[in-house]
Amino acid sequence: MSEDENNAESEGVHRSDESLEEPGTIEEMLSALNEDAFYSERKESDEFDEANLLKDAEESVASSTSQLNGDEEKKTSDTNLVDGSPETPQSSKSSSESKTAEDDQPAKDSDEKTDSPHDSEDSQNEFGLESDNFTVNLDAKGLQEFPVNIFKDKYVKYLYLDKNNIKNFQGADPEDLLGLEVLSLQQNGLPSIPSDIELLYNLETLNASYNHISQIPKELLQLENMRQLFLDSNYIESLPSDLESLSSLETLSLGKNKLTHIPDSLSSLKNLQVLNLEYNQLTIFFKSLCFLPMLISLNLTGNMIRSLPKEVRELTNLENLLMDHNRLTFLAVEIFQLPKIKELHLADNKLETISPKIENFSDLRLLNLDKNLLKSIPKKISHCVMLECLTLSDNSIEELPRKIHKLKNLRQLHVNRNKMIKIAEEIAHLSNINSLEFSGNQITHIPIEIKNCKKITRVELNYNNIMYFPLGLCALQSLDYLSFNGNYISEIPVDISFSEQLLHLELNRNKLPIFSEHLCSLTNLEYLDLGKNLIKTIPPCISAMVSLHVLILSGNKFDNFPKELCTLKNLHVLDVSENQLQKIPAEISKLKGILKLNFSGNQFTHFPVELCHLKTLEDLNLSQTNGKKLTRLPEELCNMTQLKTLDISNNAIKDIPRNIGDLKNLVSLYACNNQINSLPPSFLALEVLQSLDLRGNSLTDLPSAIYSLSSLKEINFDDNPLLRPPMEICKGKQLHTITCYLQRADERDEKILQKIFNIVANNITEINFEFLQQKLKMKGSQSSIPVKNTAPFNERIYHSLIQWKEDQNLSVTAMALREQLVRALTMIGAHEIIDKIRALNIYTSAIRL
Repeated sequence: MSEDENNAESEGVHRSDESLEEPGTIEEMLSALNEDAFYSERKESDEFDEANLLKDAEESVASSTSQLNGDEEKKTSDTNLVDGSPETPQSSKSSSESKTAEDDQPAKDSDEKTDSPHDSEDSQNEFGLESDNFTVNLDAKGLQEFPVNIFKDKYVKYLYLDKNNIKNFQGADPEDLLGLEVLSLQQNGLPSIPSDIELLYNLETLNASYNHISQIPKELLQLENMRQLFLDSNYIESLPSDLESLSSLETLSLGKNKLTHIPDSLSSLKNLQVLNLEYNQLTIFFKSLCFLPMLISLNLTGNMIRSLPKEVRELTNLENLLMDHNRLTFLAVEIFQLPKIKELHLADNKLETISPKIENFSDLRLLNLDKNLLKSIPKKISHCVMLECLTLSDNSIEELPRKIHKLKNLRQLHVNRNKMIKIAEEIAHLSNINSLEFSGNQITHIPIEIKNCKKITRVELNYNNIMYFPLGLCALQSLDYLSFNGNYISEIPVDISFSEQLLHLELNRNKLPIFSEHLCSLTNLEYLDLGKNLIKTIPPCISAMVSLHVLILSGNKFDNFPKELCTLKNLHVLDVSENQLQKIPAEISKLKGILKLNFSGNQFTHFPVELCHLKTLEDLNLSQTNGKKLTRLPEELCNMTQLKTLDISNNAIKDIPRNIGDLKNLVSLYACNNQINSLPPSFLALEVLQSLDLRGNSLTDLPSAIYSLSSLKEINFDDNPLLRPPMEICKGKQLHTITCYLQRADERDEKILQKIFNIVANNITEINFEFLQQKLKMKGSQSSIPVKNTAPFNERIYHSLIQWKEDQNLSVTAMALREQLVRALTMIGAHEIIDKIRALNIYTSAIRL
């Protein structure tokens, strides 16, 4: 054998002896993937889920502070809250705030410039300084240490350090910290309040909410000037027993902690006005809460309190009491001795009765009794003449007190889901009512006298037994929202024409046989829901409804798409789902402003290509759970370049259009329960795709480059015969896991393909190779072999196969090339080679197992 032949042998034939690296079993693969950084996400401490901390108490504090401090020049604005953060004093709009206070305490957003010669514009930009003399905002700056340098350029009063990782005040000059009045350290991951908090002697407001704090340190109790303390959403289980040193405290917010006990020392906080203890683990109303003489607002929502103590009568200044979501079975009569109560929130308890002594609440403005066990309301509620909002939903009330008409200031009356049979005529005397809700009762008619409630703007009477459209409502000139879903109305009266101001009308689930022409006179109507009726046609005069943006006609009796709808040029949303439509007229292209179309649940056998002319469409639903199925999608679909959501679920579609990548704005694709067997290469061009649902299809493999869909957040490939990757990998619905598997599988398949090339090169005859070239449509051997013709035959064959592989589309996987090669070898009768490849496959499969 020549030297060249020896080299060829070592380069070609010996390639089959290379070791094959395997990724291991599926279980090992999953284990490896679980060790990736993707599975090391740290659990968020608390979800920042409330936009306004103590929202219910805010208005009360603002107004009450004016009353309490009318003779004093105090910094009352500090009692206001915005998004759970303390405001700088001047940003409050309290009417009691004096001009002197405004001058002394500039707002966070003030336009004043600093008087310090060192405070240049560049230094402000560097430290995130605000444009006034005293405020520094360094929220979410990635800080690991306390920013001591800011004190060189500014005299800082108000310092905001939320969403950083600051754990202490190390390095700060104690003299610099003496000027701080407001400090916010929300979401810093604090395990505790730094002990050097005691350096901030003049601190008046501290917000350390949304951290991991488990106790209040003794150092904090030394801050005698503290007026506001916010420690919501932490892990505090108990309060210190020596709270009396915080004698200046006016606001204490401890919502969403783990408190089970309130110490007696709390009653020593004689200046406390706002106390928030919502969503803790309190089982009793501690008596120490009753001896806070200045308390205006008390929030105990979301605890497990069963009763109120008699001492509650001592809260003589209390205006707001929030006790929703507790376990109250009765109210101690002493609560009705509170002379200043304005808001009483008692929703979601177990109250069976309300005492007639409620008449003592002469200043009550809001009463919420939703979700209790009430069967009646005391007659003497009529004495609460200042009442503006009364909500009684989800009880067992059969009728309202007759004298309810004496509540002249009532603006909202909500009695949803009770056992009301009728609405008393006396309701017509509620001259200031603007919102009336009686949904989910057994009401059969609405008294004509309701026309006297001239200020009503909203009426909801869903799911009752009303058979006739109430004529009294048609006379209400301020009514703009009317909802009558789930009744038995079969006719629209001509009087509806007088409701020209109506903007929103719902008549879903009634017995309307036609689209009444009287509705067409509502030229200002923007939202119309006539779903689940018996309508078959649309009158031509619908074109007069020029303001209509949303039209719902689902679940009616349409056999043909009404061309009359195509005259609604301002229509944004059209829902004609659950009808019997089979085709769409070309006139639909006239809907120039349409954004959302729902055609689900109809009888389409072909995709309505007419829809592809709607250039503005953003949301299209063609899911067909029942009846006929779509079998294909046209390539014209991709003309709808603004499409963001496409739902083609529950059809019989086999292929996704090859130009699907042209839908550059597609965010959500729902295609579950079809027969899709592959994803086209252009699918990977959907760069903004976030949700992909391909459950219940015929997919056997996913494209390796699916990782390029970097925006993808929600995926579901359940109930597919997936082999690559196997369903065990896809079960977790994590793109990272799938991507890692595919990348490793690609490497493995590439090595196997190289070994098969070696098997073919070392075993095929020259005649069979010519046949193989024809079957694989390879280029001529002379032109395609990139080595000298003097090279050994097996090496030339090997390089020919390599060239064939390189000539293929980049999207063709190594596994697909392997299958193509095996098919060609079978066709030319190369059985010996097939047997060797089969043996290699068995060997590699055994390694995986």
